Amino acid sequence: MNALRICLLSLLLLPLYGRATEALRLVADPWPPFNDQSLPNNGLASDLVSTALTRAGYATTYRQVPWARAVQGLQRGTYDVLISAWYADERASYGYFSQPYLINRIRFLQRKGSAIQFKQLSDLYPYSIAAVRGYAYGNQFDKDSQLRKVEVSGFVMGARMLHAGRMQLALEDELVARFYLGRDLAGLSEELEFLPQPLSENGLHILVSRKHPQHRQITAAFDQAIAAMRADGSYAQIFQRHGL
Repeated sequence: MNALRICLLSLLLLPLYGRATEALRLVADPWPPFNDQSLPNNGLASDLVSTALTRAGYATTYRQVPWARAVQGLQRGTYDVLISAWYADERASYGYFSQPYLINRIRFLQRKGSAIQFKQLSDLYPYSIAAVRGYAYGNQFDKDSQLRKVEVSGFVMGARMLHAGRMQLALEDELVARFYLGRDLAGLSEELEFLPQPLSENGLHILVSRKHPQHRQITAAFDQAIAAMRADGSYAQIFQRHGL
């Protein structure tokens, strides 16, 4: 009788523990230099996340899809881990957030010598600002109707318009801007500069699907692995590997 009970209990527990041996299905939207299949190890954020999870004992796979599909897949349990997410209460309803493993600094760029002063948003009312269409820069900026925001298809376009004098400012995540200024916009890099004060700073997290039975354990193990990587220097080495 005892042997039969043990056998039945093992069968019941198999789906729960079998999941832990499967590769975690990572998903990200294209967002260089953070996530992009054309970059080493799929980009900076993907490299940090997959390295930390590997050190925590998890195998991983990587899929790159548009943002809306990535979110929908996480909600449905098609994917286990969304690699790059800012915190939002609505997202916390279907995913479990890690501690931030990277900081996104959203900064303004100007032409060198423009001497634009920025302490508060009202300081920028006289200037036209190239902002990427569909990008969320934060409630205060997004809802301020007095700002002269001009939608552009991407940062490269906005930076070229800034350089040509068609805009007075462009807005982008600092690492994204530095990535393009080192590549597509290398010829303009000496003629543009960041304003000292960022618009905002946002923590970048992994978001683990709440449909995964071990979502809490995964995020805790990930947080511990990132802390260890910071301590042993491997975190900084990944940044160097990506030229950032």
